[in-house]
Amino acid sequence: MKIRKIDHSEPPPMNLLLSADPSIEFIKDYVNRGETYFAEINGEVVGVYILLATRPGTCEIINIAVSEKYQGEGIGRNLLEHAIELAFQGGYKTLEIGTGNSSIGQLALYQKCGFRITGVDRDFFVRHYKEDIIENGIHCRDMIRLSMDLQ
Repeated sequence: MKIRKIDHSEPPPMNLLLSADPSIEFIKDYVNRGETYFAEINGEVVGVYILLATRPGTCEIINIAVSEKYQGEGIGRNLLEHAIELAFQGGYKTLEIGTGNSSIGQLALYQKCGFRITGVDRDFFVRHYKEDIIENGIHCRDMIRLSMDLQ
């Protein structure tokens, strides 16, 4: 597996990005503001994440997704570790990530990789998304915010 930064002439892998965030408008906005990286296996894009500087000394993984076909094979962990290393090398002090209250697997993975829960943005998905999001049989309402100290 190879992880590389997307070339500006390449279109972002919208199918993967939409699997993690159903808002095309949000995706277009943060793709333009952040840096997109994707994982390839034999030329096939199997994972993606977007890293965005948010405040001095802080950046955030805005969207991270792995193709359903390749889930459970460690690609998500590899993408997270890649983002952590890039943020560290970039001199950032804090790396943040957020996920829905219904994203049980992602929440577990982020904590296994060293992120700690820092807060809950209540009703984030109710306020910002027109349609209900149901995942794992749970109504996704709240954004669980996590962060990692890099220094």
